[in-house]
Amino acid sequence: MKKAAGAGSLLLVCLVVFGIIGVCQGGELRKNFYRDSCKSAEDIVRSITWKNAASNPDLPAKLIRMHFHDCFVRGCDASVLINSTAGNKAERDAVPNLSLGGFEVINEIKSELESRCPGIVSCADIVALATRDSVSFQFQKPDLWEVLTGRRDGSVSIAAEADLLLPSPFANFSELKKNFNDKGLTVKDLVVLSGGHTIGVSHCTFFSNRLYNFTGNGDQDPSLDPRYAAFLKTKCKSLADTTTTAELDPGSFRKFDSHYYDILIENKGLFQSDAALLTNKGARNIVMELRNQDKFFTEFAQSMKRMGAMNVLTGTQGEIRKKCSVINNPDSLLHSSI
Repeated sequence: MKKAAGAGSLLLVCLVVFGIIGVCQGGELRKNFYRDSCKSAEDIVRSITWKNAASNPDLPAKLIRMHFHDCFVRGCDASVLINSTAGNKAERDAVPNLSLGGFEVINEIKSELESRCPGIVSCADIVALATRDSVSFQFQKPDLWEVLTGRRDGSVSIAAEADLLLPSPFANFSELKKNFNDKGLTVKDLVVLSGGHTIGVSHCTFFSNRLYNFTGNGDQDPSLDPRYAAFLKTKCKSLADTTTTAELDPGSFRKFDSHYYDILIENKGLFQSDAALLTNKGARNIVMELRNQDKFFTEFAQSMKRMGAMNVLTGTQGEIRKKCSVINNPDSLLHSSI
């Protein structure tokens, strides 16, 4: 949603946003960053995440989406967690982010870490670690993919950037390819990270045009399996339905597996952006390869690692927020990087 890298390596990605060159510091992330400063940090993140995942099976899908939406705007700096203020509408209030969830879990983790190791562990690292740990809970394994740490938190969060930069569920293949390419990610990453849709649900708003008004003439998307479309119409009664949800991966929406690629080949991908993966020969070939679950898990681990290193802040850049929803010095830092 990059070429495969060797173990421990990172693709350094420099991101240009509104003419401002982002800092490329991916190489400064490392394993066990908090070994000396907060030895139990990763254990605390895992413990609280697994506790919440046990009672909320939808948590993995929520955190994957949060991590993705955070990284695709200003890099993985936890800017999506920042609350809006009277003078600034933040990312989390952008239209694509209004349905994000899992903030309370990140806040719980941060609160515990601040009580144990104040001012040490960044919200950005918490999001990256908790995302991995929430998915790992299903397998009762602590390390489904490697998360290098050392991110610092951003101090700028602007809703308009999220509206502009996040991949759209209505996008065609060319638009998706450009969006990922702009972030230093490849077509393989696009197809692999789309596999995150193997868990979770979506509101009708994001796909009902395919059922009722695909080209603006009251028609149905011909690329959508007709029987599946008929089923979706029993759930989403009209274009006006903004509250009903449907499973992203029918029959397997709470199990992290490769089933998403099976239903994709059956033309049952929920979003237009899912169906778009079959319109390009190279992407379609990757879809076929990822139907092998071991292959999908291996590639997903690599793509998540690369995405998690996009345009990160490290060293003395950014800050370590005391609360994930508020920057430390809002009066002096707000809009400082615009």
